[in-house]
Amino acid sequence: MSPVRNPPASDASDQPGWQAAGSRLAASVVLGIETSCDDTAAAVVARGGAVRSSVVSSQVDLHAAYGGVVPELAGRAHLDLLVPVMHSALAEAGLGLAGLSGPPVDAVAATIGPGLIGSLLVGVGAAKALCLAWEVPFVAVNHLEGHLFAALLDHDDLTWPLVVLLVSGGHTILISMEGPGRYRLLGQTLDDAAGEAFDKVARFLGLGYPGGPAVEGAAASGDPEAYSLPRAMIDEGLDFSFSGLKTAVVNLVRKHPDASSEDVAASFQQAVVDVAVAKATRGARQVRAGGLCIGGGVAANGPLRMALQAAGEEMGIPVYLPSRAMCTDNAAMVAAAGLWQLEHLGASGLDTGPDPGLTLGVMP
Repeated sequence: MSPVRNPPASDASDQPGWQAAGSRLAASVVLGIETSCDDTAAAVVARGGAVRSSVVSSQVDLHAAYGGVVPELAGRAHLDLLVPVMHSALAEAGLGLAGLSGPPVDAVAATIGPGLIGSLLVGVGAAKALCLAWEVPFVAVNHLEGHLFAALLDHDDLTWPLVVLLVSGGHTILISMEGPGRYRLLGQTLDDAAGEAFDKVARFLGLGYPGGPAVEGAAASGDPEAYSLPRAMIDEGLDFSFSGLKTAVVNLVRKHPDASSEDVAASFQQAVVDVAVAKATRGARQVRAGGLCIGGGVAANGPLRMALQAAGEEMGIPVYLPSRAMCTDNAAMVAAAGLWQLEHLGASGLDTGPDPGLTLGVMP
């Protein structure tokens, strides 16, 4: 569970369109903290979207034996890992702890939800302690909004509005993003999230954990047309459903126990990709989007990225893909969202607590 350094998304000092000056509370450098699930992360982001450091310590090895995240173990691991991860992030950004020259950052942003309550408490508590010690503002960040900011760190030529497909282990939602802080919900999963389906199928096929990379790895040598699996609601609206697809995989393997795991994985993955791309492009046409974007852990999936890129080219609109390091949980996206929030909405109260069921605020 040693920290893994993600390469900075940008070293540029220019200011992308989303990072405007003229704010309620100016900040030049923000420390971000992310502990919503099983990744302990800290990052330093400067105004203009320059990622000066991004450190992530994964707990994959800790939870692999259980085939999924064990909340109690995740929270305890955050307690052990967060301080060294924060030290590493500050050091790699060329910043030390507070000294005679004052605090090393202008504010601290932390994920307050959604997520596992035990994990969230560790990050939020640490962030508030630093804010009190350094006498800097605290910014409470919605994890989902953080994912929406991930692509903004890698792209400064965005065309609004964007349709963002946010696909992760806990969420599958389609958002019309008219600008930072301005979101309209277009569709969401009615049952399982796409990432949850990947995890459950991987576990059933004995491919390992985490499920996303495991399925993608197996599918690379499989035939995506080997088996006909359902594409639920692919021609209906903008909502998603993956529960039936997961069940179909189970029934298929039970009926054909000699079925190649690689072919099953490839067929399953193709079904998810087909539905995701169909919904995203339909949403883009519906709102006349200036571009397509993707975020969340499943956004690191290669076939999904390629299919969405091809769909965008066919529609004649740009597709903004965050780097794979920015797709999975990280603190750079939290710091970026916190930087924007601080400058446009102000700081959060120190009485703001974690909310494991937090939803994304959308416009009416």
